[in-house]
Amino acid sequence: MYYLGIDLGSSSVKLSVLNAETGKTECSVGLPEAEMEINAPKFGWAEQDPNLWWKYVCHATKRIIKETKINSKQIVSVGISYQMHGIVLIDKKGIIPI
Repeated sequence: MYYLGIDLGSSSVKLSVLNAETGKTECSVGLPEAEMEINAPKFGWAEQDPNLWWKYVCHATKRIIKETKINSKQIVSVGISYQMHGIVLIDKKGIIPI
């Protein structure tokens, strides 16, 4: 059994897989290689595209499973930490307006 930890930061997305029995980290991945872009259209504003976060979570998850060679069905829990003071607005259908 394994635990998957996801950290959605403003500079990168970081994932780690921990062995539930030993408590040891099996693998950690951070994407992108350089910091993610932060748009500042006005003074005091800071924006990022949440679809980009999702893209990196998906890529990092696939990479971590490939590198560890674990069966994804063995991941029994997922923990998520998120950047401070972040908000993602969606419409009535759950879609992120652009």
